[in-house]
Amino acid sequence: MNTEQLLILVEKVLDEKKAKDIKILDVRHLSSITDFMIVASGNTDRQVNALTQHVIQQAKIHGHQPLGEEGSQVGEWALVDLGDIIVHVMQPRIRDFYQLEKLWNDMDKETLFQSAAG
Repeated sequence: MNTEQLLILVEKVLDEKKAKDIKILDVRHLSSITDFMIVASGNTDRQVNALTQHVIQQAKIHGHQPLGEEGSQVGEWALVDLGDIIVHVMQPRIRDFYQLEKLWNDMDKETLFQSAAG
């Protein structure tokens, strides 16, 4: 399974399990550790955990072994490392606080500005 197919699978899995506000961030030119980040919201600890476990289960079924998982036991912010894709599932208040999409978007603008200036 290539990265694009895995992106489609993860987005579909999250949508099927009722994740909210699913965003895919292309960070290939910003990060050396991953190519894409998927950020999604789950309303409760239980939903964040269920979304995370379902992503892991479906990745394995499709022949992709996750490299790691963090935070699903707590349920406020869980992360699944799929290599080229890192999946973040957060409760809305945690997502609003950390604003990962804005962080990476601002970093992108800063990188572009430095590139143009350099």
